[in-house]
Amino acid sequence: MALPDDFLPRDDLPKALHARRDQLSQRLDETLSQADNLAEMQQQEGPGASWAALSESRRAQLARVLCISDFATDTLTRYPDWLMQLDAADELDAPPSAEDQTAWLDELLQEANDEAAMQRVIRRFRRARMLGIVWRDLTRPPGIDMWATAASVSRLAEVCLEGALGWLEAHHAERWGLPAERDGEPQRMVVLGMGKLGAGELNLSSDIDLIFAFPDKGITQGGKRELDHQEYFTKLGQKLIGALDAVTADGFAFRVDMRLRPLGDGGPLVGSFSSLSSYYQDQGREWERYAMLKARPVAGDRQAGDELLASLRPFVYRRYLDFGAIESLREMKGMINRQVRRKGMDDNIKLGRGGIREVEFVVQAFQLIRGGRDTELQVTSLRQAMQILPALGLLPQAVVDELEPDYAFLRDLEHAIQALEDRQTQALPEHDEERERVALALDMEGWPALIARLDEVRGRIRGHFDAVIADPEEEVGDAAEGDDEPDLDEWRGLWRGVMDDDDILALFEGAGFDDAPAAARRLTALRESRAVKSMQRIGYERLDALMPMLLAAMADSEAPDLVLERVLPLIEAVLRRTAYLALLRENPQALSHLMRLCAASPWIAEQLARHPILLDELLTPATLYTPADKQHLADELRQALGRIPEDDEEAQLEALRIFKHAQVLHVAASDIAGARALMKVSDFLTYIAEVVLEQVLAMAWKHLTRKHGRPARRDGVPGDTDFIIVGYGKLGGIELGYGSDLDLVFIHDAASQGTTDGPRPIDNPVFFTRLGQRIIHLLTAVTPAGALYEVDMRLRPSGNAGLLVTPLEAFADYQRHQAWTWEHQALVRARVVAGDRHLGERFEAIRSEILGARRDLASLREEVVKMRHKMREHLGSKASARQAGRFDLKQDAGGMVDIEFLCQFAVLAMSADAPELLRWSDNMRLLETLEACQRLPADEAQGLRDAYLAYRHATHRAALTKAERVVDADEVAAHRELVRRVWQRWMGEAENSTTT
Repeated sequence: MALPDDFLPRDDLPKALHARRDQLSQRLDETLSQADNLAEMQQQEGPGASWAALSESRRAQLARVLCISDFATDTLTRYPDWLMQLDAADELDAPPSAEDQTAWLDELLQEANDEAAMQRVIRRFRRARMLGIVWRDLTRPPGIDMWATAASVSRLAEVCLEGALGWLEAHHAERWGLPAERDGEPQRMVVLGMGKLGAGELNLSSDIDLIFAFPDKGITQGGKRELDHQEYFTKLGQKLIGALDAVTADGFAFRVDMRLRPLGDGGPLVGSFSSLSSYYQDQGREWERYAMLKARPVAGDRQAGDELLASLRPFVYRRYLDFGAIESLREMKGMINRQVRRKGMDDNIKLGRGGIREVEFVVQAFQLIRGGRDTELQVTSLRQAMQILPALGLLPQAVVDELEPDYAFLRDLEHAIQALEDRQTQALPEHDEERERVALALDMEGWPALIARLDEVRGRIRGHFDAVIADPEEEVGDAAEGDDEPDLDEWRGLWRGVMDDDDILALFEGAGFDDAPAAARRLTALRESRAVKSMQRIGYERLDALMPMLLAAMADSEAPDLVLERVLPLIEAVLRRTAYLALLRENPQALSHLMRLCAASPWIAEQLARHPILLDELLTPATLYTPADKQHLADELRQALGRIPEDDEEAQLEALRIFKHAQVLHVAASDIAGARALMKVSDFLTYIAEVVLEQVLAMAWKHLTRKHGRPARRDGVPGDTDFIIVGYGKLGGIELGYGSDLDLVFIHDAASQGTTDGPRPIDNPVFFTRLGQRIIHLLTAVTPAGALYEVDMRLRPSGNAGLLVTPLEAFADYQRHQAWTWEHQALVRARVVAGDRHLGERFEAIRSEILGARRDLASLREEVVKMRHKMREHLGSKASARQAGRFDLKQDAGGMVDIEFLCQFAVLAMSADAPELLRWSDNMRLLETLEACQRLPADEAQGLRDAYLAYRHATHRAALTKAERVVDADEVAAHRELVRRVWQRWMGEAENSTTT
């Protein structure tokens, strides 16, 4: 049957392709006629009759596909009946599922009796599926874009790999046997897909990069001969490569590249899990880490493959921010730039300037550097990783909004070029007709329009590529141009010891150092130290690259001598953790923040030296100087812990400590920068403690209930925690400072005689005692990141002699009948900071009852004064210091504790008639309430608040600068006199010389 002349429409084709359309129409007409004649001899309906029944829209698609793709034309010429088969299966409009493709291929492979037949099946199956993929890519039905095309090719490769591997295993089982069992089943090869196959983003005519592995060594069983696993899996791997890669009369299925395996072409074709782990641990190189970012099991034992990749994850992703990888990435970037400059690369849309590879490098560089900490980046898909970057603050959303469509355009262009002949190429076509076909594939008006768009895309991509891991020394050098400051070469010469003494002193003096000889001695001592001399080569190179920049940054600071004294111990602390040296070198802005913070606070300098991981926080100034509120803190901690397996308590503890130290650093940085009012500083420090306590309680509860089940409630039904943590002192008063310990009391309200309901039941009191012990352990245990908090439990009923966890009724009874006045004073500053909400409400009711009781004022006043005198005698300044005009901000008469005692006395004495005083536990709001209920004149209330704020501000600064909290009495004379005046009026005593 001959097709009509107008069977393939012309209207949607460029005029330049009309002649091609006519040639293709004649060629297809001849092919269909021959197929019809053959069908007629077999008394069947030929494909020509079926083609004639195609709808007009399908014929228009056919004309487009044939004009663009020689691969499609050649395929339909050889197999004209495939068009109707694909159409009937809806494969021209939607990709078949992996399950359907697997079932189709398995059915076909059942008829293959030898390897030649198997290879023929694989190749024809792949060709038929690729015809559908190319058709969909060129006609773009709904839901099909570049990403869908790439996913379809990747899925096809996985189906072919799995089908061929399964057939080979079964076919050779009689001769070679099967590997020894693992978990009750014979071991199977693990096929790792690398590159775009691992990412699920193959192009239309891509090689597939593979690595072969097997779990355990052993001997095959059940065959005519026994084979060592190494030999068996090597033979199987060779057969699998041939099944896909060998060129036969039917062509090939997929070109296979095995060069990414350990030692490349010179290494074993397949490796055991243990040999692979040993190789990557001992010999793995940076480019192999880069390659392993996309590794994914694609065939064979995928579960075992996941186990293998999990064991290799520490090699690929460092637990810290891996700035140590940047030098290798910079070398890779340099290699890319050198290749781009080669003649003839401009026409290569993958390797040329602003090409596909540069987008991949931008994204994967962030994955390699940040993936250990930001585990969201541990994905193989480039698109998925790219979309995560803005949320992590690593790339602006606007950049990703450019990169993603630009990358998709390049990949669409790549697919169009490869669809021409099913050939692995990224070179722009040279002939006019091919160019017109590619322009048609991309729906561009013509080749000039396509090139204009391509130039725009490449320009944007190159700009983003250039911005990634730029050389920091260039930034420092650019910043220094035009001023009189010493340049990096001078500082480099000084550090390396190639300058004479006079020049060294002159350089230090010219840079603003007040004590140049001392600075020179310190630097020489570091350079000549055993720790530096014993550094490995790569570590010393990082130190050598950093020190000139560090010295230049010190010279730019306001107090170079002070900064040098405080920063060098930090450098000494990280000499064996050289990734931090790389971090500072790669981030000049982080260096400037380090100088600023260390100049202002030796406490911060010590924290950074003790916990170098905090240097990561210097990378994001937006958060460094902006502490998070409680909700954001809780969210951030939840996300950090969510990246860690629940059963890895050690890693969770480490993450908790890093979180706490980092957040306290944020508060200190904002304090130094003057970005936060004093009250907010204490608020944020208290928020951090509360969030940590909530998480620690949750961890301890899970640990105990996993072993013993839940404790029985009073009504006999296991329920919520029935447990609260009560904060006293500064925690309860929302007045935590840097380094404050936590005054805690634990209370429960479960059934006193009940037991837990788990597999190993224990009595309720034992359960809650262990819960309290667990909480204290989690808070105080020392890990590489230090401890969370020091804990003081002495304010619980009966102090150290009392129960660690007190039943609520027992707590209430103790407060009513046994507690001392000072314990009621302490209760003023008590509040629930974590635990069961309903139990917390009952605690608050008991607190209000105890504090709101009427008291004999004379006795109360006497007890409060007696306790205050006792504290001054033990904790206040010595007489000699007071006579010398020195004043302890906290303990001396007229200081912070006097204000606290006044507030506590007011609550105990007045809340029976002014219950609004029972609402608050912090002194500032108690003073505001005393003013509001007219128990304190407005001027005195304001004066006490001002005094309290001034004292607390001074103590915060003393903590940051590691100074004493004793000041010249004249500095705070006005505050001190006001506090003493109110004290004398309320407490009825004129402080004598022994207490002043």
